[in-house]
Amino acid sequence: MAEDTTNGAAGATPEVSAGPAFSVEKIYVKDVSFEVPGAPAVFSEQAQPQLQLNLNQRVQRVGEQAFEVVLGLTLTCKANDKPMYLAEVQQAGVFQLRGFEAQALDAMLGIQCPNVLYPYARQLVSDLVQAGGFPPFYLQPINFDALYAEGLRQRSAQSQQQQAAGDQEAAGNA
Repeated sequence: MAEDTTNGAAGATPEVSAGPAFSVEKIYVKDVSFEVPGAPAVFSEQAQPQLQLNLNQRVQRVGEQAFEVVLGLTLTCKANDKPMYLAEVQQAGVFQLRGFEAQALDAMLGIQCPNVLYPYARQLVSDLVQAGGFPPFYLQPINFDALYAEGLRQRSAQSQQQQAAGDQEAAGNA
């Protein structure tokens, strides 16, 4: 008496996930630049360096359910108002996002995708600074949840201001 058991292998039909799905398809460096405009004199500066970090993000749909997210980091280091170095990194990734409603999709692209990309960008900036002849520099973790929430708050306030301006204009024309 033989039993035919496959333990879910051959013959089983793949089940389609009923819920939302998120996957990382590719992570890559889209653009990178490192400049030391005052070299070699900058290496003898004795002043305390001032650092400024600018962060930005771009999202582009590249398929029906695929999105390219580019996390841009620009780190500027100055001493005595003279630039010591400038590191610019655009860390990118292609992400598959299926089954998300519009608001959840926006949050995934604004929070989860940058959270995946940031460690790669952070390491690349650190390697560039050190390869440029400067002491190691490590970017601190970033709370993308808080940045996303602040962005939503700003968009809401801007929308309310535009609506109020439109209401005033309409009342003035009446």
